[in-house]
Amino acid sequence: MCGIVGYIGKNKKAKDVVIKGLERLEYRGYDSAGIAFVDNNKLIIQKEKGRISNLKNVVDFNNKANVAIGHTRWATHGIPNKDNAHPHRCGKITIVHNGIIENYMELKKELENVGYVFKSETDTEVACALLDYLYKKNNENIKNTIKQFQKLTKGAYALGMLCDDDLNSLYAIKKNSPLIIGTNNNENYIASDVPAILDFTNKYIVLDDGEFAKITSDSINVYNKNGNMVNKEIKTFDGSAEDINKNRYDHYMLKEIHEQPEVTKKMIDAYIDNENNSFISDMPDLSKYKNITIVACGSAMHAGLIGKSLIEEYGNIQVNVETASEFRYKKLFIDKDTLVIAISQSGETADTLEAVKIANDSGCDTLGIINVNGSSIARNTSKVLYTKAGPEIAVATTKAYSAQVTLLSFIAYNLAKNSKDINEIKEIQKFLTDLNKLPILMQKILDNEEEYRQIAGSIYNNNDIFFIGRGIDYALCMEGSLKLKEISYIHSEAYPAGELKHGTISLIENGTPVIGIVTDKKIADKTISNIKEVKSRGANVIYVTTDNLVKDGDFYDTKVTIPKTNTLLQPLLTIIPLQLIAYHVAKLNNCDIDKPKNLAKSVTVE
Repeated sequence: MCGIVGYIGKNKKAKDVVIKGLERLEYRGYDSAGIAFVDNNKLIIQKEKGRISNLKNVVDFNNKANVAIGHTRWATHGIPNKDNAHPHRCGKITIVHNGIIENYMELKKELENVGYVFKSETDTEVACALLDYLYKKNNENIKNTIKQFQKLTKGAYALGMLCDDDLNSLYAIKKNSPLIIGTNNNENYIASDVPAILDFTNKYIVLDDGEFAKITSDSINVYNKNGNMVNKEIKTFDGSAEDINKNRYDHYMLKEIHEQPEVTKKMIDAYIDNENNSFISDMPDLSKYKNITIVACGSAMHAGLIGKSLIEEYGNIQVNVETASEFRYKKLFIDKDTLVIAISQSGETADTLEAVKIANDSGCDTLGIINVNGSSIARNTSKVLYTKAGPEIAVATTKAYSAQVTLLSFIAYNLAKNSKDINEIKEIQKFLTDLNKLPILMQKILDNEEEYRQIAGSIYNNNDIFFIGRGIDYALCMEGSLKLKEISYIHSEAYPAGELKHGTISLIENGTPVIGIVTDKKIADKTISNIKEVKSRGANVIYVTTDNLVKDGDFYDTKVTIPKTNTLLQPLLTIIPLQLIAYHVAKLNNCDIDKPKNLAKSVTVE
């Protein structure tokens, strides 16, 4: 959620590296920024409320410090202001911190009793004071200090730490919050996400929970929770800094919407063997499970609802979709006959990760649908399918969502092709033919962007916008509505079209925009009947349908026609106009599209 960057080395100015890294992490969402660096053997802290540009205005970039840590904060404890911003310093210890120390109030009282005075409202300052207290108590032994800190604290943390007594070292501590160590010749880094360091290196080490590291310019020593040194694999990131540039686009979100055909092609190449009508990678055999539970949050949960509809329809397996943040606290009916599928773009979503751990403890097999190789959820699930979407920078997901839906359609197809209902070779070949045409059809929709810009121009001044649909179209409505509200701040709701008459139709007033989605032939007439109901009450209806289901009449104001494709793949086309309408509504309202207020890209705290 927040961003951490640290540098220690002989080749670069530490402040330049850290500020550049923080700018690369702006997509994660934040409300203040700060940096700590060494100047004439003294540690200097500078921090400001608001954007990194505010911090850059006060930083002296002529300083040639070779070690620094920096942070972008997303407020959890205490309002966004300079006092609550990171880094925090107590005694000889300075830290930046992602996560939440759950028992910080008890620790704070104990520390106040021994003389510590706190300037902020944060749990981070308490963690810093605890480290300083333990450092003194342990005769200034850093390793024992960190081991004891880990035993006393509850919750999640990724910590970057500097100690006045050893300003030629940088420390990293990790539990339930992502933290990596980047490495290069005579210089090393810490970061909460790989994109922060891609301008400098693509080599990195993933810290596991309970591990901590002592890092110098030419060494990285990693220890487990018992203080024993462990060997770590140096990974290579599959990508470059160019992948996280906007190129010719005004916003990352628009770039990522337009990358969807390319991502789909990558997934076809990665998973499908067209010559042999089979999957290149072994898809998991789901036929042995009596039921499937999908756990996810936000757009990933909406992708799960699409997966539920497809798997139940074509795989004949019951699927439950659970919001991960609720899954942890409810009575569960899962066992060895249940497959739990965890969907997460980052692979670090805190609630989804905890759901995976619960599923593992319950004896379930687990499957991760993840975009980030080697992430926490990937490491904790029995099997992983990667979405191949590449770095997604905009907070509002588009290409990663589509990639998740694509993998779920592969799973449904794999179940279907092995069943007696669809085992004819021509049916298998038709899916593959339609799949290979999909990137072309996606591009066809993207080429009509002016049409969606005009629709946005007709609704962007409204205070309320509604989406209606049935079945799989309702799941698409939920995602379309979320895209609109999270980046434009317009109140938007999605409703099952058949439920309107049970109360919610009372919300429709003259001119209220209603986006009605009709792509399922079996229930098209029913949904159109519901659209007529809102139209008769004055709604401004935007009718989204496939070219084989188009009906003319006076029940809509604007019609969006999308190409018909294989039913398993149709959602991947239907979502694109909804993404572009949301984008242009937000743009017309001068919203900060890539960094919507109060939101963060990776939600790594509960």
